[in-house]
Amino acid sequence: MKIIHIFYSILFFLVSCKSQETKDGTNKIVAIDSSSIKPEPKVFFPVTDYIKGQIYEIKNGGVNPMKFVTINNHTDSAWLKMEKLNDEVADFLSPEIDTTNLISLFSEKKFMDQTLDAITFTYDPIKILPDTFSFQHWDVYVDPNKNTVRSVYLVKKLTDKKTLLLTWESGKRCNIKTVLSDSSGKVTIEKEITLKWHF
Repeated sequence: MKIIHIFYSILFFLVSCKSQETKDGTNKIVAIDSSSIKPEPKVFFPVTDYIKGQIYEIKNGGVNPMKFVTINNHTDSAWLKMEKLNDEVADFLSPEIDTTNLISLFSEKKFMDQTLDAITFTYDPIKILPDTFSFQHWDVYVDPNKNTVRSVYLVKKLTDKKTLLLTWESGKRCNIKTVLSDSSGKVTIEKEITLKWHF
């Protein structure tokens, strides 16, 4: 975490300075007013592209995923055909999560989660969402040592009473829960699907 702070401090210093050529042709660093620097635009993690990339890796990995379906505490399993893979995760590929369509709708918070030993990016709405956008929240967990995505968690509202929860572990598995809630606030898991491709 200290390395990240040092990196940003150096970056800020370099951005706050400019090179000025002297009469003898050499350059010197001159401080400039930081208030004249435009803030860098926000860039959200491209979750949809990440999932598509994971699907591509699975399809080119040579191993069909094993599909586990749990309903009423009973689990069935079977090998999943590759041509069915996109169908299994289609709910999480649309609408697309990127910077362009979300910058005015969601906030991004970043912090170091000591419990998980991961840098966590968390996204929540800052205003009432349009009916066309059904994702309510998501988190991206980054390995601070490898600087790679460890996992992604998504919450998608299908109806007032039905929600989908996706946990995607990079290069290993994904878990999709269909959650029902009634008028009293009671929550139950209607169905749980796990796809596993790393054995």
